[in-house]
Amino acid sequence: MSRSVLVTGGTGGIGRAFVDRFVQNGDKVWLTYLRESDNPQGIVAAYEPDAVRAYQLDLGSHDSVAQLANDLPGTPDVLIHNAGLGSKTVEYITEVTHEQSQMLIQVNAIGTLWLNDLLMPKMIARGSGSIILISSVGGGVTQFAGFNYADGMSKAAIAFLGRTLAADLTHTGVEVFTICPGATNTPMFAASTLNNLNEADKRDLISSLPKSRLIEPTEIAELGFFLASDAGKILHGAVIDASMGLGVNPGLLKK
Repeated sequence: MSRSVLVTGGTGGIGRAFVDRFVQNGDKVWLTYLRESDNPQGIVAAYEPDAVRAYQLDLGSHDSVAQLANDLPGTPDVLIHNAGLGSKTVEYITEVTHEQSQMLIQVNAIGTLWLNDLLMPKMIARGSGSIILISSVGGGVTQFAGFNYADGMSKAAIAFLGRTLAADLTHTGVEVFTICPGATNTPMFAASTLNNLNEADKRDLISSLPKSRLIEPTEIAELGFFLASDAGKILHGAVIDASMGLGVNPGLLKK
């Protein structure tokens, strides 16, 4: 049976991989984008007609969040909170340090909470659904020296939200999971880390990671797809370290 799936930040990286995976299953996907430069209509056109719809969303604006909740054609069966800022991408919005910190907390944590507050009651009333939050190994699982404080705080907040929602929704039929990816082959990780390195240093960094490689967005999407299945219900409330071992051995980055 076809499901409706909302993927925030669905135009690239992990979000786009989620869109691909659920469309492959025959589900109807609603993705969000921030700017027209994200090419939302081009992405929609890449799929079969009516398979994907695109909606603008700015998690820094409650009006935008409320507009999205109003514009959606229904209540999603699967809600994937993927949209967010990183320590480098936030610099594209403002160069002022304290404003960057504020934006990281606002978009990653508060904006996600706003959207969840508007959609979750409808899922509870229906008695079914899956909520998947995307955090990060940095903040959601462990900490790394030199990591942006506000970025880490925002990702820790997402992991806390996932655990608390799971506790509150245990008997509602709505499942909750949190995924904490490690170093993933996305534009965001490239902007925050890889683009600052020369080719030799880039190879050294990647070789120091578990399995000596980056995680692919499709791997995170496959995990999320499993969680949204009936078989995934046993993991209700789990905060999943999806870092191939970096979360349990963060010192690998220093070796």
